[in-house]
Parts: sequence; C-alpha cells; structure tokens
Amino acid sequence: MSLLDRRTFLKSVASTTGATPLLGRFLEGAFIEGARIPRRKLPVAAIVTEYRDRSHADVIVGKILEGFQQDGDAGADLYLASLFTDQVPEGDMSRGLAAKYGFPIVDTIDEAITLGSDQVKVAGVLSIGEHGSYPYTPDTQQHMYPRRRFFDEISASFRRTGSVVPVFNDKHLSYRWRDASHMVETAREMKFPLMAGSSLPVTWRRPADMLPIGTQIEDALTIGYGGYESYGFHALETHQSLIERRRGGESGVKGIQALRGDAVWQAETAGRWSRELAEAAFAAIPDVPKGKWEAALAQDAAWYLIDHHDGLRSSVVMANGVSRHFAVALRVKGRRDPVVTWFQLQEGKPYLHFAYLLKAIEHLIHTGEPPYPVERTLLTTGILDRAMHSLFNSGKRFLTPELAFGYQPSDWPYANHPASQLRLNFPESG
Repeated sequence: MSLLDRRTFLKSVASTTGATPLLGRFLEGAFIEGARIPRRKLPVAAIVTEYRDRSHADVIVGKILEGFQQDGDAGADLYLASLFTDQVPEGDMSRGLAAKYGFPIVDTIDEAITLGSDQVKVAGVLSIGEHGSYPYTPDTQQHMYPRRRFFDEISASFRRTGSVVPVFNDKHLSYRWRDASHMVETAREMKFPLMAGSSLPVTWRRPADMLPIGTQIEDALTIGYGGYESYGFHALETHQSLIERRRGGESGVKGIQALRGDAVWQAETAGRWSRELAEAAFAAIPDVPKGKWEAALAQDAAWYLIDHHDGLRSSVVMANGVSRHFAVALRVKGRRDPVVTWFQLQEGKPYLHFAYLLKAIEHLIHTGEPPYPVERTLLTTGILDRAMHSLFNSGKRFLTPELAFGYQPSDWPYANHPASQLRLNFPESG
C-alpha cells in the first residue's frame, strides 16, 4: 500500500486550491508583486468526545465555525467538513450547530474522514479527546480519555484509503506512556504530520520577551494548579516550552519523583528545588500575597521533580490553594535575578488563547509542517504518567529509560510575540 508522503500531500492540496508553483508559500498566503494571494479554506474532520458549551470541542471547533472570537468575525482558513461525537451529553451543542452551519454529524471516525467514500476527503483531522464521561484508572486515577482509540481509527482510515493528512491531537497524547509512544511511532511509520498539545505554549506571556534558543539554564521551577493529571499536563507543558530552549535543546529525562506534604520541605532542605525561584514565580502571578504562599498551600499541593540527562534538575509545583495561574522562573547563567514569565489565559469565553492554538493547527494543515515538535508532547506525556505513578506510590522515584530521547525546539510565536499573525486582546491583558 502506497501512503502519501508530505510532498505528495502538499501537491494534492495545491491542486484543490488551484496553486501550481510555490506550494508551501502559497498555502501560507504568498505575496506576488505586492498582492497577497488569497488562501482557500481547507476542509477538516473533527473527532470529539463531546461538544457542549466551554468544552474543548466548543472552544476549538467553535472557532472554525464562528471565527476566532466566536462572534461571526474573521477566523481560520479552515472549514468543518464533518463531525464525529463519541458521546452526546445533556447540553450537547453539535446537533444545533450542524443544522445552522450545514456540516454532517457522522456515525464513525472513518466516515468523518472519507465522507463515506474510499478516499480521504479532508485536508486534516482534529482529534479532541477531552471532556465527557469516561472512567479513571483504579490506582493512579488517570482519566482514560479515548485518544489512542481515536488515533487508531484515524490511522486505520488512512491505511484503508492509502492516503494521509495532518492530524492534531488535543492536550497530552494519552493517559499512559505506551499509547503515546505507539501514536508517535505510527505517525512516523505512516509518514503523516502529527501535532499535539494545548494552548499554554501559545498564550500571552508577561513579559513578552522570547527566551533565546541556546540560553544557559541552570535551574527551573514552574507554578501550576489544579488536578494532578488534567492540569498537571498544562503545568508540565508550560515548563517544557521554556526549558527546551536551553543550550543543546532537550536531552531527555532520566528520573521522576512526585512529592506531597513533609517530603516537599525535606526535598528543599536537600537542595532539590529552589525557594528563590518559587518566590520569584509566585511574585509574578496576580493576587498572590507576597511571602504568604507557603501558608496558603492546600494539602493536595504537589511537587514534580524532574532529572534531565544533561544534568538539569527542574521542578513543577501544583500550587493548589495559592494560585490559579501558570508561571515559570529560571536561573540563567550570568543573570543575577531569576528570569520569570507569567503565562496569561483569558478566564472566560471565548478563551482567546485557544484562537492561537487554532492558528497553529491551521499552519499544520495548510503546510503539512507541525509548528513545534510532537516530541515535546511525547516527553511531557511520559513525565506526567510517571509522576502520577509516583504520587500513587508515596513519592517513589522512578527511573525513566523510555524518556531518554531529545529534540530541538522551534520558534513558533505565542500570542504577544512580535511575529504572531493574530492580534487578539481582552480586557485583563491591558
């Protein structure tokens, strides 16, 4: 069976848009003699667990249907060709939206991709396995969202038709490492572009400075909050999006430990995490009383301690009881004070940080090039899985030979980066 590689895919997309030369440049919107060539909207299939108000399906797919701000104004150069919903809860929005916008809701993932034919009929697939009524693992309480099942059915459709298109997977790849590894290896084997992750790496950063690739990072601490897995992924991904920019790039992880209670302060005494960086990160977050964070920590606060192969030892704090924000503090060689970044999210709908995620998805589908490496999400997924097992095992430290891989970061812009193609704002950002 002959599967389309990226070059063949781009040629096939170019033929549907009327483009002949330029390919990637055209698909990005090229300039010829001062005039911008308009870019046609490309069809996508959305595979979602459920579609209700404020679900990830709503704030991602909803922006394809109704514009980046979900107000009917300008949006992505994509259109929804089909929708598969794994569950239909009370409050489902998908049926009403289908009647309003005329897209089909189909019974199978294969039908979403092929529209009932023997050919792939879309230019990309969005797999959004977040929210819905799904079980938890009985020991570690990891949410068993069907992301691998979605992925396997998507790739089975590609194999059946002999064609591939880019795939986006929302958030971490799976609740367990072996599924995540399988997904990335399958995409490599079948040669289709795979992008994954959340909106955290592309949201607003305060200050807006870009950390240069090659920065000599000596220590790093990230503040997060919320559920150990659901928001632990966000905290770890925020963390990784900065520390991957250190000299040499990401080198892989050799050990993970997750601590709670007295063990956290024992680890501080042992020099395993930095109070200076914690103070700096908390100081960057609104509404955290200076010097009061330790007393405000809830009993379910947790520390994830990460040992990297290049010698970096970093930490992520799930600071429940203190903060509902994400911030990163770095100790950089040659700098007296910590380098600190607050990752700002819009707290209400339309959750404009998801618009910047959709812009990255749009780039993936129009060019066949992931805007940042899927290895970031693969590594973060593996760290999170081990951290959850460490918490269940009373803070046991796990060696992680499966995470002995590195990668190089990209320079994809975030919301308030000078190179960002969107300029959306909201009152809290000033």
